[in-house]
Amino acid sequence: MQFPAPDLVSSRRLLLITDQLPAPADFLLHRFLHLHLKQSKIANCIVLAVSESLERWKSVASKANINVAQNESFQFIDIFDQHPHGEGNTNDLSLKSIYDLLSVKLSDSRINGQIPLVILDDITSLEWLGVSLLDLSRFSRALRTLCVKMDAALVVRHHIVTPPEPDALLQHLLQLCTYHIEVRPLASGRSGAVSGEICVHLGPGMKDTKEHFISRTSALQYRLTESSAMFFEKGTSTGVL
Repeated sequence: MQFPAPDLVSSRRLLLITDQLPAPADFLLHRFLHLHLKQSKIANCIVLAVSESLERWKSVASKANINVAQNESFQFIDIFDQHPHGEGNTNDLSLKSIYDLLSVKLSDSRINGQIPLVILDDITSLEWLGVSLLDLSRFSRALRTLCVKMDAALVVRHHIVTPPEPDALLQHLLQLCTYHIEVRPLASGRSGAVSGEICVHLGPGMKDTKEHFISRTSALQYRLTESSAMFFEKGTSTGVL
């Protein structure tokens, strides 16, 4: 069984990925990147990096037989490179300069007619580092509007620290998203055969359809491997080859 479906990442969609400490969703961010690059050799993928270095993205991609270092479609923006004073007060972080840079890159990517993919790997850490909720709310809304304008797909990852109560930033993101992809640990605890489970909820823009919907009761389970992840229906992990 495969995840995601080929048409889940489509133009003008915002996919919000949430995870928890026992079940981090890093593997899913990398999977979206790899599938996007494999589907089209000229479709741009732009990573807005907060918590993962370029070397990490290169290393994981190499395990999937993708050389992002020599792939012109892959573009990496370290958000902290936009810090005007280098290391120091995070309040000096210029979200506007990040937005402007992304806008230029997306404008350039429209030339080839392919759907660009934008991945913001960790919006929660920006809040932890001192960026205000108001600034992050405005920034996420601006990213969403820009990607709609540019026919791009947007993936944003948010960490949930206190389930099941959503924090203010998560509540804001849930109102913006097309789909909410929930990566969570097993309720029964750790398992050697199952790393966690995935649910897909519909955002406000998709309330009239059940497309791609995966409820918590029928959650898709996964097991992380050395180079990727294996997906299977709930209760069928013993049958995975």
